[in-house]
Amino acid sequence: MKGCYCLIIKLNNDRTVKIGKKLGKIEFKKGYYVYVGSAMNSLESRIKRHLSDEKKLHWHIDYFLKESEIEKVICNVSPKKIECELSQFLTSKAYGIEGFGCSDCDCESHLYYFESKNQAVQTVKYAYDSLAIDFRIINP
Repeated sequence: MKGCYCLIIKLNNDRTVKIGKKLGKIEFKKGYYVYVGSAMNSLESRIKRHLSDEKKLHWHIDYFLKESEIEKVICNVSPKKIECELSQFLTSKAYGIEGFGCSDCDCESHLYYFESKNQAVQTVKYAYDSLAIDFRIINP
């Protein structure tokens, strides 16, 4: 199953997190974050990996997830990769963490900050609706 996903992530406290070698230390505010990703080989496996506490730190999001928790996953099943389109929608609605998760595309970010969970979830739903893409919600 191929598709794209948005992780709704809660960060309980303000915190500085070292994100890989290139991005270095980043200050994150308490609140909710949306990470936009894709899995063009196995969507289910990718989501399970993100939900797991036991994994090798590989992607930027892996470092952030060690300090935070996933509260929801909103995803779609499709052979069409729409991760950058979703990210572009979020760029117009939220503050993006520059350079996060987008080293393989031209986006400014793939991680966005929201003050509330409801704001994060609703914005992702609007992003999918704006692209006329059906989505499903997973509560871990």
